[in-house]
Amino acid sequence: MDFGRVLENELDSIDFTLPKEPVFNKAILSGKKNENAKIYIGCAKWGRTEWIGKIYPPKTKEKDFLQHYVEHYNSIELNATHYKIYGVKGIEKWAEKAKGKDFIFCPKMYKGVTHFGGLSNKKFLSDEFLRGVVAFKEQLGPIFIQVSDSFTPKRKDELFTYLKSLPTDLQFFLEVRHQDWFGNETIREELFSFLKDNNIGIVITDTAGKRGCAHMYLTIPKTFIRYVGNSLHATDFTRIDEWVKRIKYWLDKGMNELYFFMHMHDEATSPELTVYLVDKMNKECKLALIKPKFVEALPNQSVLF
Repeated sequence: MDFGRVLENELDSIDFTLPKEPVFNKAILSGKKNENAKIYIGCAKWGRTEWIGKIYPPKTKEKDFLQHYVEHYNSIELNATHYKIYGVKGIEKWAEKAKGKDFIFCPKMYKGVTHFGGLSNKKFLSDEFLRGVVAFKEQLGPIFIQVSDSFTPKRKDELFTYLKSLPTDLQFFLEVRHQDWFGNETIREELFSFLKDNNIGIVITDTAGKRGCAHMYLTIPKTFIRYVGNSLHATDFTRIDEWVKRIKYWLDKGMNELYFFMHMHDEATSPELTVYLVDKMNKECKLALIKPKFVEALPNQSVLF
């Protein structure tokens, strides 16, 4: 993900501190820990050739990437569906690769709906997209809707009308990126209140150059985190440390579901940072999450972790 990318020599000067817990969240979380909370960790795609010989066996063919991916993660932020509407047969082939696993797919809404033209008159495309992804059946996780970087609050009525048209038996999350959604308290609270009233989650995106997107608001007792690392820069690890503290707080206060997706500008190193994240979460939150297993020990792994 290139969104929010900065030069490496700028990273040490960025304040990565997560915002304080919003008062708004008190009305979302029950205050009592849910012992059966569901936690899903994943990446944005499984088709990474750089993972051959790392977490995929040597000489793994592309057609077999997914069946190996599901051995290391329990979810995928499915960006492929942003670029093409997949039919039922294509979706079923993916689902079959994860059959028998506690694994979910979290499809991203087709860009023909969200990034080209307005959101009105998009019912046909939305319906066709949904007709395909519901074929995941019990392996369908939340669907996330990302509007373009230039989509401002001036179009809020258009956005709200579209969101209200979506089926209520599916879980949706919304990602907005333009700074005007976050800089004005009245606009911010109106958006989050609308989402709360309509049982729609809000995506939290933590990336170096767009700190407003790491807003830390919850609109339902579930969260969808898109974390963008910087190829194992030292700040990646201190940021994860802070995230684990916040996640533990949310779980202790009654969060029901958490989706954490690891992104990198260089996706080759996503498994290493995932291992660091999962080890921290398992220790601090007393969990037993699965994590990537390397084909063989990586050089200097003990130094990294």
